[in-house]
Amino acid sequence: MTAPILVSAYPASPAHAQWDPVLEGELLPALCALPGVAGLEVPWMGSLHPHDDAWFLANVPAVPLAVTPVPFVMRRLAADARYGLASADDEGRAAAVADLRRVAADVARIDGESAASVVVVTLHTAPRATGAVEPLARSLDEIAALDWSGARLVIEHCDAFVPDHVPEKGFLPLEAEIAGIRSSGAPIGLWVNWGRSAIELRDADAVTAQIASAAASGFLVGLALSGAAAVQSPYGYPWIDAHLPIASTHPESASLLDDAHVVAALAAAGDVEWLGLKVARRPDDVTATDALRTVARNLEVVRAAG
Repeated sequence: MTAPILVSAYPASPAHAQWDPVLEGELLPALCALPGVAGLEVPWMGSLHPHDDAWFLANVPAVPLAVTPVPFVMRRLAADARYGLASADDEGRAAAVADLRRVAADVARIDGESAASVVVVTLHTAPRATGAVEPLARSLDEIAALDWSGARLVIEHCDAFVPDHVPEKGFLPLEAEIAGIRSSGAPIGLWVNWGRSAIELRDADAVTAQIASAAASGFLVGLALSGAAAVQSPYGYPWIDAHLPIASTHPESASLLDDAHVVAALAAAGDVEWLGLKVARRPDDVTATDALRTVARNLEVVRAAG
């Protein structure tokens, strides 16, 4: 395996649900010390940290970071269905672009005020069901013109709106996202999350094919390995976007992401710049040691597959 791995910190950390700076301070550097891990994915929820920006700037390890605003995007969508980079509504699109100006400013703060550096920022093609290529291309032009302090911008493909089932995200199809990037001409890449593609496609083998399509576009920058299940599990309802672990590490999860599909996904992605591992702590994980063990088990599967 040649691509460095970014581990998503917030699904693994109990400290995001109930703030515990001691636990978080123990977990973040321990995640970075795992074999093959280059850095972390961290959330942007309207600020640098869900609980304490100053703590984050002082304590984030000196590693590459991927910043994802998707939790914030979903909260904004709950308040205004017009919101999103692909919105045909001028106000909804402008609001999404304005929020990314705030993300860019916080990326600059991370680079200037912490030991970490931001290498990737993920973009999301909201709104649900009503997005379009032309407004997305305009948004990408405007966003790419901002100062991102050297970070790479990527569209993270989330489950697209499919009429025959209720979506988790319901954003643009992969083909439309690729068309938006091509129409814009801005230096934007693609990022595929296995679990979110499974939620859309309802078929593990179809996810492999979608990853191959993303790679064939020439825009694929990263692949995140994260599971999903067709049935109720300890992580929630069927097809929940809850970052289920790889099946062999927690069979009760019923995750469709098994060892064989990890191998297939890596082969389909080819020579990407980054790999991601985005797995939730097990329901009985309470301590930093518990959460670290869960991530380490999943990491072993990914490294063995590569």
